[in-house]
Amino acid sequence: MVNVFCMKWGDKYSPEYVNKLYAMVDRNLSLSFRFICFTENPQGLNDKVEVAPLPSLDLPEGMPERGWLKLATFNSPLFDLQGPTLFLDLDVVIVDSIDPFFEIEGEFFIAFDEKKRKEKIGNSSVYRFEAGKHESVLSFFRNNFSEVVKSVRNEQAYLSHKMEEKGILKFWPKDWCPSFKYHCVPKFPLNFFKEPAIPNGARIILFHGLPEPEDASKGVSGKWYRFIKPTKWINTFWNV
Repeated sequence: MVNVFCMKWGDKYSPEYVNKLYAMVDRNLSLSFRFICFTENPQGLNDKVEVAPLPSLDLPEGMPERGWLKLATFNSPLFDLQGPTLFLDLDVVIVDSIDPFFEIEGEFFIAFDEKKRKEKIGNSSVYRFEAGKHESVLSFFRNNFSEVVKSVRNEQAYLSHKMEEKGILKFWPKDWCPSFKYHCVPKFPLNFFKEPAIPNGARIILFHGLPEPEDASKGVSGKWYRFIKPTKWINTFWNV
């Protein structure tokens, strides 16, 4: 049994995103699994999605949790989870089997971020760890919040640095988790003529920043300077 989970808070993403993510995992994972959504609002979620309360960062009063909440996934215990645990952002699109994400050996894996290549910073849209371990990553953050936010830009930079300090930082093979806007969208001027394509070897497409999957499927990039053609294959994979 393995664990796959996501987090949903606020109203940025509708329940549809959780339900589509569950459906994609169900279609692309042959291992027995639990699918858990940590959220403060379970309304509209598929009955097959386990619901758990959002874990807390337990920061001092007045300290903002938004933007750092993923670090709470290193609480021990984390709900009642045990064993290999894969975190997925709500806006990823799974296009092939994700069995290999559990078969590859290592304590901690995270998506590779080419934009942060020199800094060895991962993209936390997809990471795997053993549930309940590495609580020291969270406790250091809690006890040194003011210093941490001055030294790193976001939670994925902090997480990457701490796992590197522990000597366990590993990246998924680059072709497994390509970025939609950097690896799928053709370079200018071909982006005006060719639909974005799934790169060879891709398993999970990352939609960090803009556009979101539903916008990209319609050809809406979210940026005036980035043109993309409607990407019809998104809805082939991103559905319930």
